[in-house]
Amino acid sequence: MTPQEAKDLIRPMLADKRYHHSLCVAKEAVRLAKRYGADEKKAELAGLLHDITKEIPADKQLKMLEGFAIILTETERRSRKIWHAILGAAYLEHECGVTDPEILGAVRWHTTGKAGMTLLERIIFTADFVSEDRDYKGVEKLRRLAEQDLEACMLEGTAFTIEELASHQALIHPDTVSLYNSLLLEREAAGKSGKSK
Repeated sequence: MTPQEAKDLIRPMLADKRYHHSLCVAKEAVRLAKRYGADEKKAELAGLLHDITKEIPADKQLKMLEGFAIILTETERRSRKIWHAILGAAYLEHECGVTDPEILGAVRWHTTGKAGMTLLERIIFTADFVSEDRDYKGVEKLRRLAEQDLEACMLEGTAFTIEELASHQALIHPDTVSLYNSLLLEREAAGKSGKSK
């Protein structure tokens, strides 16, 4: 699949704002791939495709997940905002012919993350929350961190997500907690502190 084919695929499925976001994530993913030595073509494709099923209505997302024989955990079932990542990877594989496990993994894990993420998965996870269209409080700090230390940026971003979810007494996916813990352990093993400046 070429980048233009990916754009043609997602364009009818996404509103203008979400389509623009996907273009921004792809651009940031390519930048991060250059910086950290990942495959730039795969980064661009995964960035373009990461939200392909985001705007499908929730009831249809559930039906599609069932159609792909995906059984959600109770936490996943009650966390509608992550469905599109699970569904997106399955949809791309089964309906669009995407077979590259790196691209599928990057789409699958871009919301919750998980312990043991590949470099491409880390890049898409990060690009999604630091892309140029994002304007939440603290995004500039995360952008600077993304340029200097990908894992420090992921740790900070994951901590922010966990704090935000906890402040609303929302469920936190166990994979997100596992990601946070694994990043702390990686930094400790590398002789780096968990706190970023």
